[in-house]
Amino acid sequence: MSPVAVPPVGARIRRARLESGLSLRALAREIGVSASLVSQIETGKSQPSVSTLYAITTALGISVESLFEAAEPVATRADTTVLHALAAFAADPARRIGPLVSPGEREILELDSGVVWERLGHIPGTDVDFLLVTYRPGGSSAGSGGLMRHAGTEYGYLTSGELVLTLGFEERTLRPGDAVCFESTTPHRYRNDGGEPAVGVWFVAGPSVQ
Repeated sequence: MSPVAVPPVGARIRRARLESGLSLRALAREIGVSASLVSQIETGKSQPSVSTLYAITTALGISVESLFEAAEPVATRADTTVLHALAAFAADPARRIGPLVSPGEREILELDSGVVWERLGHIPGTDVDFLLVTYRPGGSSAGSGGLMRHAGTEYGYLTSGELVLTLGFEERTLRPGDAVCFESTTPHRYRNDGGEPAVGVWFVAGPSVQ
Protein backbone atom coordinates (compact mmCIF):
# COMPACT_ATOMS: atom_id res chain seq x y z
CA MET A 1 0.00 0.00 0.00
CA SER A 2 1.39 3.39 -0.97
CA PRO A 3 2.07 5.75 1.96
CA VAL A 4 0.14 8.98 2.18
CA ALA A 5 1.66 12.44 2.24
CA VAL A 6 3.53 13.07 5.48
CA PRO A 7 1.89 15.60 7.80
CA PRO A 8 4.15 18.56 8.63
CA VAL A 9 5.20 17.13 12.00
CA GLY A 10 8.14 19.49 12.46
CA ALA A 11 5.99 22.48 11.53
CA ARG A 12 3.43 21.43 14.14
CA ILE A 13 6.12 21.21 16.79
CA ARG A 14 7.35 24.66 15.80
CA ARG A 15 3.82 26.09 15.92
CA ALA A 16 3.19 24.58 19.36
CA ARG A 17 6.53 25.94 20.56
CA LEU A 18 5.75 29.45 19.35
CA GLU A 19 2.27 29.31 20.86
CA SER A 20 3.81 28.33 24.20
CA GLY A 21 6.18 31.31 24.02
CA LEU A 22 9.34 29.17 24.12
CA SER A 23 12.35 30.03 22.00
CA LEU A 24 14.11 27.25 20.12
CA ARG A 25 17.03 27.40 22.56
CA ALA A 26 14.68 27.39 25.57
CA LEU A 27 12.93 24.23 24.36
CA ALA A 28 16.26 22.56 23.66
CA ARG A 29 17.47 23.46 27.16
CA GLU A 30 14.20 22.16 28.67
CA ILE A 31 14.49 18.71 27.09
CA GLY A 32 18.28 18.41 27.31
CA VAL A 33 19.23 18.38 23.63
CA SER A 34 20.98 20.80 21.30
CA ALA A 35 19.18 23.70 19.65
CA SER A 36 20.50 22.35 16.36
CA LEU A 37 18.64 19.05 16.85
CA VAL A 38 15.39 20.84 17.65
CA SER A 39 15.84 22.96 14.53
CA GLN A 40 16.45 19.86 12.40
CA ILE A 41 13.30 18.20 13.80
CA GLU A 42 11.22 21.31 13.14
CA THR A 43 12.46 21.50 9.55
CA GLY A 44 11.95 17.78 8.93
CA LYS A 45 15.67 17.03 8.51
CA SER A 46 15.79 14.71 11.52
CA GLN A 47 13.38 12.27 13.19
CA PRO A 48 13.02 12.13 16.98
CA SER A 49 13.68 9.09 19.13
CA VAL A 50 10.96 7.86 21.51
CA SER A 51 12.44 9.75 24.43
CA THR A 52 12.89 12.99 22.48
CA LEU A 53 9.34 12.77 21.15
CA TYR A 54 7.93 12.39 24.65
CA ALA A 55 10.19 15.12 26.00
CA ILE A 56 9.07 17.62 23.34
CA THR A 57 5.36 16.96 23.80
CA THR A 58 5.66 17.03 27.59
CA ALA A 59 7.57 20.34 27.52
CA LEU A 60 5.01 21.87 25.15
CA GLY A 61 2.00 20.47 27.02
CA ILE A 62 0.58 18.65 23.99
CA SER A 63 -0.16 15.01 23.13
CA VAL A 64 1.94 12.88 20.81
CA GLU A 65 -1.18 12.14 18.75
CA SER A 66 -1.77 15.84 18.06
CA LEU A 67 1.46 15.95 16.06
CA PHE A 68 0.41 13.23 13.65
CA GLU A 69 -3.24 13.81 12.87
CA ALA A 70 -3.94 12.65 9.35
CA ALA A 71 -7.00 13.17 7.20
CA GLU A 72 -7.56 9.40 6.86
CA PRO A 73 -6.19 6.36 8.72
CA VAL A 74 -3.70 4.45 6.62
CA ALA A 75 -1.99 1.10 7.10
CA THR A 76 1.64 0.93 5.98
CA ARG A 77 4.30 -1.73 5.60
CA ALA A 78 6.83 -2.06 8.39
CA ASP A 79 9.61 -1.15 5.95
CA THR A 80 8.29 2.32 5.11
CA THR A 81 10.26 5.39 6.16
CA VAL A 82 10.14 6.67 9.72
CA LEU A 83 8.05 9.71 8.87
CA HIS A 84 5.55 7.72 6.83
CA ALA A 85 5.22 5.33 9.78
CA LEU A 86 4.66 8.25 12.14
CA ALA A 87 1.98 9.62 9.85
CA ALA A 88 0.20 6.28 9.63
CA PHE A 89 0.34 5.68 13.38
CA ALA A 90 -1.40 8.99 14.11
CA ALA A 91 -5.10 8.62 14.62
CA ASP A 92 -7.91 10.94 15.52
CA PRO A 93 -8.46 10.22 19.26
CA ALA A 94 -12.20 10.15 18.57
CA ARG A 95 -11.81 7.31 16.04
CA ARG A 96 -12.30 3.72 17.15
CA ILE A 97 -9.63 1.20 16.20
CA GLY A 98 -11.20 -2.25 16.34
CA PRO A 99 -12.98 -4.14 17.80
CA LEU A 100 -10.96 -6.51 15.57
CA VAL A 101 -7.59 -5.44 14.17
CA SER A 102 -5.89 -7.94 11.84
CA PRO A 103 -2.08 -7.93 11.44
CA GLY A 104 -2.26 -6.30 8.01
CA GLU A 105 -4.48 -3.47 9.32
CA ARG A 106 -2.23 -2.24 12.12
CA GLU A 107 -0.91 1.31 12.21
CA ILE A 108 2.85 1.28 12.61
CA LEU A 109 5.19 3.75 14.28
CA GLU A 110 8.85 3.09 13.48
CA LEU A 111 11.45 5.16 15.29
CA ASP A 112 15.09 5.79 14.51
CA SER A 113 16.30 4.12 17.71
CA GLY A 114 15.35 0.60 16.53
CA VAL A 115 11.86 0.49 18.07
CA VAL A 116 8.61 -0.39 16.28
CA TRP A 117 5.16 0.23 17.78
CA GLU A 118 2.11 -1.44 16.23
CA ARG A 119 -1.24 -0.08 17.40
CA LEU A 120 -3.58 -2.92 18.40
CA GLY A 121 -6.70 -0.92 19.28
CA HIS A 122 -8.22 2.26 20.62
CA ILE A 123 -11.57 3.14 22.19
CA PRO A 124 -12.72 6.78 21.84
CA GLY A 125 -12.76 8.71 25.09
CA THR A 126 -9.87 6.77 26.60
CA ASP A 127 -6.23 7.76 26.95
CA VAL A 128 -4.57 4.38 26.48
CA ASP A 129 -2.14 3.13 23.82
CA PHE A 130 -2.54 -0.64 23.24
CA LEU A 131 0.65 -1.66 21.48
CA LEU A 132 2.68 -4.54 20.13
CA VAL A 133 6.25 -3.33 20.66
CA THR A 134 9.37 -4.68 18.95
CA TYR A 135 12.92 -3.77 19.97
CA ARG A 136 15.31 -4.81 17.24
CA PRO A 137 18.80 -6.04 18.23
CA GLY A 138 20.62 -2.98 19.56
CA GLY A 139 17.37 -1.02 19.75
CA SER A 140 16.62 1.31 22.66
CA SER A 141 13.77 3.57 23.73
CA ALA A 142 16.32 6.39 24.01
CA GLY A 143 18.77 6.60 21.14
CA SER A 144 21.10 8.85 23.12
CA GLY A 145 21.43 6.25 25.88
CA GLY A 146 19.75 8.51 28.45
CA LEU A 147 16.65 7.78 30.50
CA MET A 148 13.18 9.00 29.57
CA ARG A 149 10.15 10.00 31.62
CA HIS A 150 6.62 11.06 30.74
CA ALA A 151 3.16 11.32 32.25
CA GLY A 152 1.03 8.22 32.89
CA THR A 153 1.63 4.58 33.71
CA GLU A 154 2.73 1.62 31.62
CA TYR A 155 2.18 -2.11 31.72
CA GLY A 156 4.19 -4.54 29.61
CA TYR A 157 4.39 -8.28 28.95
CA LEU A 158 7.36 -9.72 27.05
CA THR A 159 6.50 -12.58 24.68
CA SER A 160 9.89 -13.28 23.05
CA GLY A 161 13.53 -12.21 23.21
CA GLU A 162 15.14 -10.37 26.11
CA LEU A 163 14.87 -6.72 27.11
CA VAL A 164 16.90 -4.79 29.66
CA LEU A 165 14.83 -2.32 31.68
CA THR A 166 16.56 0.48 33.55
CA LEU A 167 14.09 1.85 36.09
CA GLY A 168 15.42 4.58 38.33
CA PHE A 169 18.69 3.26 39.75
CA GLU A 170 17.90 -0.42 39.09
CA GLU A 171 18.47 -2.54 36.01
CA ARG A 172 16.47 -5.70 35.30
CA THR A 173 16.46 -8.21 32.45
CA LEU A 174 13.03 -9.15 31.13
CA ARG A 175 12.56 -12.60 29.63
CA PRO A 176 9.54 -14.19 27.92
CA GLY A 177 6.66 -14.34 30.39
CA ASP A 178 7.93 -11.45 32.52
CA ALA A 179 5.62 -8.49 33.12
CA VAL A 180 6.32 -4.94 34.28
CA CYS A 181 4.23 -2.04 35.52
CA PHE A 182 5.34 1.35 36.82
CA GLU A 183 4.62 5.05 36.78
CA SER A 184 6.11 6.52 33.62
CA THR A 185 7.32 9.57 35.52
CA THR A 186 10.06 7.30 36.91
CA PRO A 187 13.17 7.70 34.71
CA HIS A 188 13.43 4.58 32.57
CA ARG A 189 14.83 3.02 29.42
CA TYR A 190 14.37 -0.24 27.53
CA ARG A 191 17.15 -1.69 25.39
CA ASN A 192 17.79 -4.91 23.53
CA ASP A 193 21.34 -6.18 24.03
CA GLY A 194 20.59 -9.55 22.41
CA GLY A 195 20.83 -10.86 18.88
CA GLU A 196 17.11 -11.38 18.27
CA PRO A 197 14.13 -9.02 18.41
CA ALA A 198 12.43 -8.51 21.76
CA VAL A 199 8.65 -8.44 21.34
CA GLY A 200 5.90 -7.70 23.85
CA VAL A 201 2.45 -6.26 24.44
CA TRP A 202 2.29 -2.86 26.16
CA PHE A 203 -0.43 -0.65 27.58
CA VAL A 204 0.61 2.97 28.09
CA ALA A 205 -2.07 4.87 30.01
CA GLY A 206 -2.23 8.66 30.16
CA PRO A 207 -2.64 10.72 33.33
CA SER A 208 -6.43 10.92 32.93
CA VAL A 209 -6.80 7.15 33.21
CA GLN A 210 -7.13 5.89 36.75
